[in-house]
Amino acid sequence: MGKRVLMAMSGGIDSSVAAMLLREQGYELIGVTYRVYDQISQACLEKEKGCCSVNAIFEAKHMAQQMGFEHHILDIREDFRKLVITNFIDEYLQGHTPNPCVLCNSVIKWGKLIEMADSLGCDYIATGHYARIGHENGRYFLRKGIDETKDQTYFLWTLTQENLARTLFPLGELTKTEVRQIALQRGYERLSKKSESQEICFIPDNNYRTFLAEHVENYATKYGPGSFVDTSGKILGQHQGFPNYTIGQRKGLGIALGRPMFVVAIDPQRNEVVLGTREELQGFHFSAKNINLMKYATLPDNFEVSAKIRYRNAGFPATLRHDGNGLQGEFHTPVDSITPGQSAVFYEGPDVIGGGIIV
Repeated sequence: MGKRVLMAMSGGIDSSVAAMLLREQGYELIGVTYRVYDQISQACLEKEKGCCSVNAIFEAKHMAQQMGFEHHILDIREDFRKLVITNFIDEYLQGHTPNPCVLCNSVIKWGKLIEMADSLGCDYIATGHYARIGHENGRYFLRKGIDETKDQTYFLWTLTQENLARTLFPLGELTKTEVRQIALQRGYERLSKKSESQEICFIPDNNYRTFLAEHVENYATKYGPGSFVDTSGKILGQHQGFPNYTIGQRKGLGIALGRPMFVVAIDPQRNEVVLGTREELQGFHFSAKNINLMKYATLPDNFEVSAKIRYRNAGFPATLRHDGNGLQGEFHTPVDSITPGQSAVFYEGPDVIGGGIIV
């Protein structure tokens, strides 16, 4: 293949340094920045960072101009609203805790990137994610980035073989500190010190509850107060609507019980939020659907992996077994907060075996 690359640029340090490195390696770049959501709020206006900022789009365009390659803005707001935001809302209204970045990466970002790359005659696409790509036995798969504190493979498990075959991750072999140093060495001092956003791009104040109240018709009426109950069904008090709670939550419950209690289950049909002890929050088993395999085309039963069920989760030894079109997982030791709607991602050392959505 050739060396023409469609470079996804956010205006931040990671994608900018990724573009610098590819240019230095002799690739011909075309830049693209997504316009996914217009969030007009004080929280957004006060920030220099985040996907909600219009400034980020212009910063990306300016960076591309400085490096001497063309740049496009890709307006995907309608698809983003229909797919990512609608799914986000629906999941919470079913008592789940969604991960919109996972869905966006597969359906929106890579899908649109591949389409645009084809239309512009690009051989590859590239992003500033901290991840690597392995290729063995005719299969492409993700491999954790060298900087495990920044590794982003957890959000990318839905990528297909075609996606991986055409993707470059220039930062996979670098640490964040090294990336900042590269920007500084090339004369981009301000960029080297730029902070980064950890929030969901369409919720810049990080308060999904306000977002639901603003975007769901008759939210307060349809999803109003109900009962907190313990694991035996005993009523403990009143909650403010089940979508306002997530599995594992301890703070902000608005109820004092004399000992630490956690949300251990959510029952939308009964409008109940079940509270329990840390021990009651823990479990051994999970089921996953929408499985995408990477390193191997198929898995035998009783396959041993390290399974991550949260981004900041270290991963825990687990055994996988087939269950219809999904997988059943059994952890070797009890694990906190197995949460429907979140991703379970399976690793073999640094390599991603695949993943699925917890149900």
